[in-house]
Amino acid sequence: MPVKNRFAELHDEITAWRRDLHEHPELMYDLPRTSAFVAEKLREFGCDEVVEGIGRTGVVGVIKGKSDSKGRVIGLRADMDALPIHEATGLDYASKSPGKMHACGHDGHTAMLLGAAKYLAETRQFDGTTVVIFQPAEEGGAGGKAMCDDGMMERFGINEVYGMHNMPGIPLGNFAIRPGPIMAATDEFEIIVTGKGGHAAKPHSCIDTTLVASHIVVALQSIAARNVDPLKQVVVSVCTFRTESEAHNVIPQTVLLRGTVRTLEEDVRDLVEARLTSVVEGTAQAFGATVQIDYTRSYPVTENAPEQTDFAVAVAQKVSGQVNPDTPPLMGGEDFSFMLNERPGAYIFMGNGDTASVHHPQYNFDDEAIPFGCSWFAEIVESRMPAA
Repeated sequence: MPVKNRFAELHDEITAWRRDLHEHPELMYDLPRTSAFVAEKLREFGCDEVVEGIGRTGVVGVIKGKSDSKGRVIGLRADMDALPIHEATGLDYASKSPGKMHACGHDGHTAMLLGAAKYLAETRQFDGTTVVIFQPAEEGGAGGKAMCDDGMMERFGINEVYGMHNMPGIPLGNFAIRPGPIMAATDEFEIIVTGKGGHAAKPHSCIDTTLVASHIVVALQSIAARNVDPLKQVVVSVCTFRTESEAHNVIPQTVLLRGTVRTLEEDVRDLVEARLTSVVEGTAQAFGATVQIDYTRSYPVTENAPEQTDFAVAVAQKVSGQVNPDTPPLMGGEDFSFMLNERPGAYIFMGNGDTASVHHPQYNFDDEAIPFGCSWFAEIVESRMPAA
């Protein structure tokens, strides 16, 4: 079962949608044009129900099959938001909004799910109901959680949910997935170190926050190296180090540190949070400084259910014949995790070829991937809910 012929016929049309979305990127929950574009297309396709405003600016379309003898409902999800990046591709359809760019391929995800929705609404060769989910604010805004908190799963009776993300570095038309954790939990921390500022020529009369904060940065690396089982994966990264002074002869009163923690298991997540607090407080105390720690748990681990992962592999094998069923997990985060916490399902990577990485100003979604992604979405429905 290769790529569905209908998507070859629709390729130019879906590509045009994708490039239109690419030209008009919108951020987080502020998606008036994107959400309206999606809702208009779903109504054009003849979806049985189109609901806007779920999770603030999310859109849901309902497509009923020719029969519904088993009452099964499958959700298919795409994310819609862009990133605050200035595009550097030079494309003729590059972003028309300076400082905003579809640098993660969400324009491609949205277009592919729209293509699948058009096909499923035309054919309806399945026994059950398909719910197409267009989500806002994946890039740091937890739009997946917002849609779940609005009761989406219960309102539409969703039994299983599936998602997809393009991946540069994986050959075009290939898929990659794994059971269990496939993307990391993403936690954030902010640390304010307070000492005693003063003249740089009199350090003995100060509590040097730059020195204290530097020791904290180094000590935090001991968590992964010496506190966590070396067979488990964890990242602790300090990404911001900011003093309150830019003078060359002033010891600052405070220093701000910000960073992220990435883990794949809940017990490791608990351990790292506890150790981070202990290490930071202990290091500061040793130098006579004080600290304020704000530790925030963001997206949970994206964890694929075994049965649904096996099914997603079988569908990818049908569509392209090229699938890695045990790809290594990534330490990036994904708020599809909130949907997988509510319903069993699977999240798969689809090759974008040899392109710039996601979140890069020269990234671009490869439109030749469209028939593969559309076919995978559609085949999930037709194989999981075969027509009676």
